[in-house]
Amino acid sequence: MEKKKVSIWYAFREFIWPRKGLIILGLILIVIGRLASLVLPWKIKELIDVIIPAGDYPSLWNLLIIVGIALVLQAITSFLLTLLLSVEAQRLIADLRVKVQKKVLSLPVGFFDEQKAGGLVSRIMTDVEGVRNLIGTGLVQLVGGSLTAIVALVLLIQISPIMTLLTLVPVSIFALVALKAFGKIRPIFRARGKINAEVTGRLTETLNGVRVIKGFNAEKQENKIFEKGVDRLFNNVKKSLTATAFVRSSATFLLGLASIGIMGLGGYYMLEGELETGEFFTFTAILGFMIAPIVQMGNIGSQLTEAFAGLDRTEELLAVAAENSEAERVNSIDHLEGNISFKNVSFAYQEDKEVVHNISFDAPSGSVTALVGTSGSGKSTIAGLVASFRNPDSGEVLVDGVDLSTIDLYSYRQNLGVVLQDDFLFEGSIKENILFPRPDSTEEELLAAVKAAYVDEFTDRFEEGLDTLIGERGVKLSGGQRQRIAIARAILANPKIIILDEATSNLDTESEAMIQKSLAELMKGRTTFVIAHRLSTIRKADQILVIEDGKIEERGKHDELIAQEGRYHKLFTYQSRI
Repeated sequence: MEKKKVSIWYAFREFIWPRKGLIILGLILIVIGRLASLVLPWKIKELIDVIIPAGDYPSLWNLLIIVGIALVLQAITSFLLTLLLSVEAQRLIADLRVKVQKKVLSLPVGFFDEQKAGGLVSRIMTDVEGVRNLIGTGLVQLVGGSLTAIVALVLLIQISPIMTLLTLVPVSIFALVALKAFGKIRPIFRARGKINAEVTGRLTETLNGVRVIKGFNAEKQENKIFEKGVDRLFNNVKKSLTATAFVRSSATFLLGLASIGIMGLGGYYMLEGELETGEFFTFTAILGFMIAPIVQMGNIGSQLTEAFAGLDRTEELLAVAAENSEAERVNSIDHLEGNISFKNVSFAYQEDKEVVHNISFDAPSGSVTALVGTSGSGKSTIAGLVASFRNPDSGEVLVDGVDLSTIDLYSYRQNLGVVLQDDFLFEGSIKENILFPRPDSTEEELLAAVKAAYVDEFTDRFEEGLDTLIGERGVKLSGGQRQRIAIARAILANPKIIILDEATSNLDTESEAMIQKSLAELMKGRTTFVIAHRLSTIRKADQILVIEDGKIEERGKHDELIAQEGRYHKLFTYQSRI
């Protein structure tokens, strides 16, 4: 994917401007809260230089009331800011996660072949979290801190322009150091997201493959791999902590120098009688209100840098072209007959390494086409082209005479059913998995699919029946039971085009016999593609294509191919002896 760097203008346009009403209200609250926070230090001068020397008790009580009101305003504005902006920031995270997840599911199958599931989960759930700092705490601290620093600066100039100038020199140096540092931190945060995705992806694979790991006594090996990943993550975090610590230390040192200068110069002015004691205490108190936000910029800068780094990776993902391009897939299917034709189709997963070479054949509506050949010959690739999981590099796949690459995928796949060799079942109940393609099906339709796939043959023995929980990926069921659930799911979908990729491979002989009957009913009137190593299951196919090295070596019906005594005859004779 192309690396993309998110600009401040983009972030403003995409996330801040659509919430301008809420942001403006937040800014008003910030102004009120920050101005209220300056009341206490500003009143110190009056307390020390006027009220106390005059022994003016009524003025003291008035001062305390004013300061108390200011503190109440600070508390109220702080609460409302959290309620408004922090909650909105979390809503933004939720919306962005939904947007990214929708985008990911719209991407072609080839994209997922190159990505780890755990890594994508990390990008959906973790990368977007930093965006909260654009709306929530980061924005509040940035705007509020800047406003406080500006107002404090004006007040400081009124008290002593020279001491204020002395303060601005180290502050300016610190600002330059911080800008330079945060420019180097952003790539570190960006790399952290990538490392975190890789580590999460590997951990997900480890947990999913725990039976293989334990079966080969490979726990130590996986522990080392995970430890290396965590160590990479640690080193990345260490770099960012070092950089931010340098910024904070610079702030402490430079602003500390300013404080020493203020103490010396302020002491000199008081000794000379040019500065009153109350003015000095007011200056130092207000100086804290100017310096504190600047020191906080270290934290704010880290937060915003993390936000932009996460947005960089998120925007990379959102920029990937979806498989159902509205500009290219302009044809929609209202009624599908189911005629499939391959016209000089070639396809390669990698450049200059074709796995399908100039294939042409017709699969009329309602026919059964069997794909036979050795492993890696290209059978599953052809099925993937029929399912539109892939697009040909050259040639055309036609559906009812229309190029499949121009057909809206939603309208096409509504007519498609797929049963794979290792079909995926979702965690939940048997019933939920069967209802997956049509969750609004009636009880009668559900039970008909259950009976047709002989799922009731084993669910009747379960205490919970169809409501039995099957565990992650159906681990609590046998391979044959999982396969029958997958077939029942396809039957319920009632597709016009069916792809059966080794659909009976996990079944015992008795189960296979039952399933073959239900599949025969399912395939009636539907265009079916069957991939099978067990050639006994495809004897009644309308046409058998023998695929070798991505080419059609032989084609015909079972008896015709047997009579030719070619490649199919050899495969069938070999299996018959086993």
